[in-house]
Amino acid sequence: MTTIDDQTGTAVTRSAEPSTRTGVHAALTPARRRLALLAIALGGFGIGGSEFVSMGLLPGIADSLLPGLMATDPERGIAHAGVAISAYALGVVVGAPVLALLSVRWSRTSMIVAMAGALAVGTLLSGIMPTFELTVAARFLAGIPHGAYFGVASLLAASLMGPGNQGKGVAFALSGLTVANLAGVPVLTAVGQALGWRAVYLLLTLVFVLTVVALLRTVPREARVEGRRMVDELAALRRLQLWIIIGIAAIGFAGAFAVFSYIADITTRVTGAPAAAVPWVLVAAGLGMTIGNLVGGAGTDRSLEKTLLIGFPLYIASLVGLFLVAHTSLTALIVGFFLVNLTNSVLNPAMQTWLIRVARRSEVLGASLNHAAFNVANALGAALGGAVIAAGFGYQAPMVVSIVLSVLGFVMVSGTLVALRVRARRTLRTLRENELPVTGSIPAVTVDA
Repeated sequence: MTTIDDQTGTAVTRSAEPSTRTGVHAALTPARRRLALLAIALGGFGIGGSEFVSMGLLPGIADSLLPGLMATDPERGIAHAGVAISAYALGVVVGAPVLALLSVRWSRTSMIVAMAGALAVGTLLSGIMPTFELTVAARFLAGIPHGAYFGVASLLAASLMGPGNQGKGVAFALSGLTVANLAGVPVLTAVGQALGWRAVYLLLTLVFVLTVVALLRTVPREARVEGRRMVDELAALRRLQLWIIIGIAAIGFAGAFAVFSYIADITTRVTGAPAAAVPWVLVAAGLGMTIGNLVGGAGTDRSLEKTLLIGFPLYIASLVGLFLVAHTSLTALIVGFFLVNLTNSVLNPAMQTWLIRVARRSEVLGASLNHAAFNVANALGAALGGAVIAAGFGYQAPMVVSIVLSVLGFVMVSGTLVALRVRARRTLRTLRENELPVTGSIPAVTVDA
């Protein structure tokens, strides 16, 4: 299809979606296809548990590894323990682009198996390190394969599901993460409260080992990529729109992590509920994520642009609502946190699909960078949330931070989409004035390309 290039304004011929190699998996039986998708999602389940369970167990981690600080200044102790969350996020940020570039000639199947194995090793180290500093280092290592795993998982799931289902493929790859938040994280949090936080990481190590076995047995082998070079992948990094999308994800979604990182303390100290209520709050978050991910995947396949423009205001409104009601009752907190995570997750497939499309041939890099951006948001949110708590503003202050950051994200989304549409109209008008042939429509140069 001939359209207008979204960076140069010139007419180019390109496909509507990046290649999904559907021919490789065309002969699969429906049962084998389902098992392969479930194997991919199992790894996402483990990642979701590993990333988010630390937030629910943060008080236990702080008491275990920072006993002196917790005895003298609990607020500073909790804020300092949040460094473990930021370390994991930093590992994702570093690992996503680096592994995507280093594995440019790998087959997708080899890459996803290697990433699952690396996740098992990093998670095991997280559970056995004896000091806070070494645990932080282990969390950093555990985060390195995260983005690359989800990047290749999104592309594999899209190819398994067939043409026209890119958004649904991304959503399915993320489904393991959302189910982890619905069932895994609350259960693991309860296990951690009963048996200690180290037992949780050991259980998650087992999940990743099972993932490696399941991937090897169910996902069809793909040939390694020939003729691709690291410099070809780096071409995507020259596109301004890609960096803008990364900025939107990093800033716009940091607010959700500012709240999520300290949800255990918000539950007990703001709402006044007992610690036993924390798993139920996390169940509400997971249910919201699961529903939002499904809605977002379907919405993205219909219109990526509308999903962003409708989803962001709803996300902001839910954060404002949470701030207003969190202190009133446990029920209000649960409903508010459910809505925050639902609206946030509606946007996730749209953001990842947008990055994949802008990256074009550099599919794995584009898909991986989405998770790097979201973990910049994770680190930024945890750091800012911890900073306002440590400054003495209380455990409700991260909610104010979240509202400000989400509004900034929406301003960036709106400005980017308006600029793309204006440039598209100007370029099409210029081509028509010069009687040059153009096919496609104005939406083809925006995010719905």
